Order: sequence, then C-alpha cells, then structure tokens
Amino acid sequence: MKEKIVLAYSGGLDTTVIIPWLRENYGGDCEIIACCVNVGQCSEHDDATLNQKAIETGANKCVIIDAEEEFITDYIFPMIKSGAVYEGKYLLGTSVARPLIAKKLVDVALSEDATAICHGATGKGNDQIRFELTIKAFAPKIKIIAPWRIWDIKSRDDAMEFLRVRGLKVPMKKEESYSRDQNSWHLSHEGLELESPEVEPNYKTILQLGVSPEDAPDSPEYVELCFEKGVPVKLNGETLPPVKLLRELNQIGGRNGVGIADIVENRVVGMKSRGIYETPGGTILYAAHKELEHLCLDRKTMDFKEVAAQKMAEIIYIGEWFTPLREALSAFADVTQATVTGTVKLKLYKGNVIPAGSKSRYSLYSESLASFTTGDLYDHKDAEGFINLLGLPMTVRALMEMDSREKGGQS
Repeated sequence: MKEKIVLAYSGGLDTTVIIPWLRENYGGDCEIIACCVNVGQCSEHDDATLNQKAIETGANKCVIIDAEEEFITDYIFPMIKSGAVYEGKYLLGTSVARPLIAKKLVDVALSEDATAICHGATGKGNDQIRFELTIKAFAPKIKIIAPWRIWDIKSRDDAMEFLRVRGLKVPMKKEESYSRDQNSWHLSHEGLELESPEVEPNYKTILQLGVSPEDAPDSPEYVELCFEKGVPVKLNGETLPPVKLLRELNQIGGRNGVGIADIVENRVVGMKSRGIYETPGGTILYAAHKELEHLCLDRKTMDFKEVAAQKMAEIIYIGEWFTPLREALSAFADVTQATVTGTVKLKLYKGNVIPAGSKSRYSLYSESLASFTTGDLYDHKDAEGFINLLGLPMTVRALMEMDSREKGGQS
C-alpha cells in the first residue's frame, strides 16, 4: 500500500531534509503533504515561499494553516490565567504551541486519509513527546514517523551535507545553524556555543525580537494594560484584537530589552539543556497579570493557585494539554479570574519590568484597613487574641518541652 504522509513542515533544516529522506525510504511514489501550522512564525508573505520550497524539495503539496489567533486565545490566554511558569523561568513558548500544531496535523491527516504523520523532533528533545501525545489523543491508530530516531544523520552538519550531496539548497549557513523555534509568544535559540553553559551568549548576534538591556534606551517607557477576567483586552487605552495586542507588546518589550531568559532546564527525557528565550510581550503580560491578581485575589486562593500553576507548567511542558487534568486546572483558573479585571501600568527600563500602579473595581485592598491610622473596621486590641490562638500549637509545644526538661532535671 502506498504511503500518504503528512509532515509537520517549517521550511527549516530538519524538515527540508526529511522530504527527500521520506522519498528514499518510503518509496518514490509515496505522497508527501507538507503541513505548516502558522502560530505566528510566518509573515503574510511567507506562504508562497514555503509552498515553493516544499514542492522543490519533493513534497506533493503544501498546506498552510493560519492558527495564530486560535493559538493566542485558546492556548496562551489560558496559560496566562493559570500563571504557569516552568522551573521559575521558562514561559513555555514552544511547549504551549506543540499541542495545537499536532492537533492540526491530525485534522489534515484524517481529511486526507493519510497513513502516517511525520515530525522533525529529535530523539533527545521534548517536542517528540508533545507531538506524539496529542496525535495519540486524536488519532491513536495512525502511524508516526520520527526520522531522528531511525536515520543515520547524527548532527546538523550531517543534515546539511545530506542536502548538498543531493544538489538541494541548504536553508542556512553553518555558523548560523542555531536550532530556533518562533511563534507569536516567543523565539528560542539552542545549539552551537550555547551548548556550553559557561559561555556568555553574544546577544548582539543572537537576539532577533529585540535588544539587550545594555542597548535599550536610557529613558523608561510606560505601558498600560487592561484585563477583563484575566484576559488582556486593551493596550495603552486602545482595544486591540489578540494578535495585534501581542505583536505590539513584543515590539515594545523588545526595544526595551525585556523578556530575555538564559535557561538551563530539565527536559522530560531526563537530561538538562540550555537555551536563550526571547519573550518580550509575554513577560510584560505575565507581570501585569500578576500585579492585578495581587490586588484582586484573596490569600488562600493565591496560595493554592501557586500550587496549581506549578502543576499546570509541568503539564504544558510535557505536552499533556489534551487531558482531563489540564482541563480541570484551566477550569479552576477561570473561576479565580472572575474578578481579575482592571488596569495595570508598568515601567519598562533596560530589561526591567517595574510596577507603576494598578486599579480594579474588584480590588480587595482597603486603604482604611492598611493605613496606620486606626479605622472602624479594625481594632488593634483584637490582634492579641488572634496571635494567642494562632500561636497556640507553639505555646503548647514550648510548655511540653519546658516540663520535659524540668522532669529530666529532677531525675
């Protein structure tokens, strides 16, 4: 039976190599559908270029799906509401996009009656897990082809040589062969000198979404964000659709050196990896959202939400988006966001995001309670009884230890 394969296609080095490799290993008559899911990495001018590149490399056709707005509204916004951050630093830019891309691959595969789905994730990385968990969730019987787990290519140098000996165009230069992933939320950089964690990144050559803090303006820039139930809806007083809002925030954050993270992270497969992540707009959104939560959420909700956020980060990082637990945690987050409505102002200065005021009609902050001036709602004398009750376990333990010492001394 002739194979009909849907390939997760980006036009980068790996997927450029995979198309001729599939022809050589799955029959010259196999049908290859290159599928590019645009989650913000493609400009409106890229479609024709991607299609031409895929066909010239050997694909039968190229399908390009615009999923940028869906990515932001159905994946990024729920993630912001949850507060998920992996290992305290990573804003999950690649992780949160993979389930959507894989779901679209499954949709194409089912509509085309394909026999297999192929991806270019390596056997060392997280993306193979994220892609395949989603594929199994929606098409458990379809074949999955993961070339990096079976071919003889061992490095990006080998991949470039594979193309050269076949007279195919290499889509990058060796000195620029970072492994990069870009979408509306972020841009990541891995490989080359970054594989040595003791080496300081050369941000002047690496960064693409913005500048380093040293090269940012010497004057601060203020930004104001308005949220409704945890979702950003206005930027500097203007109501904007999700895609435009995030694009503008990326520009604002980028030019102020915001959102650059140098991370050594624990991969799902057990090893550590190092990457540079640019998330300028996302860093601003997370900071503004957190400020509003501090104003609007009670202490116990915030405490448990921190626990839930850590679990949500783990789920997203692994790729378990389409699971009952992720849905339940998102439902919990939605409930907490019922009052997270208001406006936050931030000052951006050389990579720093500094709170500059926030307000909400649901604010739990009471100036009369917080003031040093005594008000009607709070009697200082009440604190004594509260402290006595709160400290009762410690008092009982201290008395027990005193009694034990006294009895010990008598013996």
